[in-house]
Formats: sequence, structure tokens, C-alpha cells
Amino acid sequence: MRKLVLSIFVAFLGFGLFVPFVSAQETTKEIKNNRFGIHIVDESDLVDAAKLVNSNGGEWGYVTFVIREDELDTARWTAAFNQMKELKLIPIVRIATLQLGGMWVKPTTESADKWAEFLNSLPWPIKKRYVILFNEPNHRVEWGGEINPREYARIARAYWEELKKASFEFAVLPAGLDAAAPNGPTTMDSKDYFDQMVQEDPLIFTLFDGWASHSYPNPGFSGSPSENGKMTIRGFEWELNYLSQYHLPQNSPVFITETGWRNSNNKQEQIASYYQQAFSEAWNHPNVVAVTPFLLRYDAKPFNTFSWKIPGTDTYYPYYKEVLGISKNAGTPETE
Repeated sequence: MRKLVLSIFVAFLGFGLFVPFVSAQETTKEIKNNRFGIHIVDESDLVDAAKLVNSNGGEWGYVTFVIREDELDTARWTAAFNQMKELKLIPIVRIATLQLGGMWVKPTTESADKWAEFLNSLPWPIKKRYVILFNEPNHRVEWGGEINPREYARIARAYWEELKKASFEFAVLPAGLDAAAPNGPTTMDSKDYFDQMVQEDPLIFTLFDGWASHSYPNPGFSGSPSENGKMTIRGFEWELNYLSQYHLPQNSPVFITETGWRNSNNKQEQIASYYQQAFSEAWNHPNVVAVTPFLLRYDAKPFNTFSWKIPGTDTYYPYYKEVLGISKNAGTPETE
């Protein structure tokens, strides 16, 4: 019966009927939400992540992490998901392929059912199962050495279909794009990328259950939290506004799965104040469901300058303490 309903649903999409999102207001009207989260390297950081995002009154904060196709170990991730349930953490899983020759291998539609079967086998901590379809494909290194928005649209639809066949509880999110990337041999402007996705699939932006955004404070990951526009921490607002012409509702639930300031000498206190301001202003937007800054811990290049933990130590930068002290909600997501 579930597959029959899905087939009818997909057929309606094919005939051009618009299917609306579940709005951010609908998802949070009766359910308290703790929008605080963090991006982690792997499950070894779960305990530290919970201490941060569930501090000062918080419960059920978010944690974003990657599962690669060579990591489909049911025992490993069953243990991790059970731990997240104990810690009251909501996972946002970004699926990935493999790195080869400095680039991420391009995903294939043939792997979609394998991913759906694996993810459906895991004991998700809450009823909703947030899954992001790959990463910044407007960079050629993220998509097998080429930039191909039309192909991304086709593959995204195939993965959406397989995930929904497995369970309607999967909340499928698109890849966050690099909003600061220019048009050139290695990157494509996100606006042009969106346009070409729609040329391939006019209804592609009606599929997703929310919007994943990489709203970084550019230029140079050092912009002010007061700034507005495509390349700021309010970049998600630009994305919602631009994509409204392609039937993406402006009240779509937003998941800022990457953001944050690059650490530099003598600016840690300033960055701490930036996070305080961002959470009280830009990220206090009614659409924003989760904010998971990049990255809790990373000891080596190229991402050590984004690490909240001082590389090679057990000590955190001042912005960790700043966010730790912000009052948070005790979220009440559906767990069954």
C-alpha cells in the first residue's frame, strides 16, 4: 500500500501538480524545538556534542555528520544511533560516496536503493529521519570532477523516491551549495546551478522536506553577523527568496548544516560575540529549525581553522563557552 501511494504521489508530480512542503510553523507549532546543533567528524564526538547543544536547559539538539558508502556498517551505526537516543541528539545524516584522486566519486542512481535499505535499518532516535543528499555539487571536486546540475537533479529525485519508498518518515534535504562560489572551471555560481536543476526537472524544488543551507559569513569566513545577502550568515533568506519562483515555499523549514567563522589569531573573543549575535538575531528566524556550525573538532588541515576545539588539546576556544551558556529549549520531538 505504501509503495502504491508513493507511485501515485510521484505520478502527480510528473503531471505537474504542486505538492507543498510541511512548513516550519507546522513542524514546530505543537513540538518544542532546540535549534542548537554542531557538525562533527564521527560518532566519537557525540558525548562532547551533547554537552554543547543540550546545555543550559537544552534537550534534543542536532548533530550533523557524514556516512560514506564504505561505512555502511549496521552494527557500528546502530550503536551510534542508540547512543544518540540516550544523549537526546537528533541526527542529520549527509550521505557521501568515496574520495578518489582528491575528488568525491559521483553517486549513481543504482546505489539509491542500497542507501535507503541501510538507512531504514537503523534505530533512528526520533520519528523524523533527516538525510542530506551529498555535498556542494557546485564544486567539481564534489561531483566526480565535473559540474552537472542536471545530473544532480536526476540523481536527487532517484534518491528521494527510494527513501520515500522505504519510509515516509525520511525527511529528505538537498545538498547545501557553496553560495560564495563563482562561475569558473572548478565551481559554478549557486544561482546558475539552481536554474539548471530546474531546466532538467521543473518540480525538483517541490520534492524536499526542508532546505539545507551552507550560510557562511563570507568573504573569507570572516564577515559580520549583521550583514545581509547571498554570501552572509543570512544566505538562507536569499536562497528561499530566489527559489520561490521555482515553487520552494518561503516558509520552508531551514537546516543550516554548515556555517561558522574561520579561527584566526587574537580574534577568538570576537568570534564568540559573533555567535552570540548570530543565534539571537539571524538564526532566530522563524524558519530556522537547526543550526550546526562546522566543526566541533578537527586537528589537521584543511579544516583545523574551523575547529571549536583547539587542535591537539582537550581545550575549546572561547566561542564554545559562549554558545554553551546560551539558554536553550528542551525539545520535544516525536520519538515513536
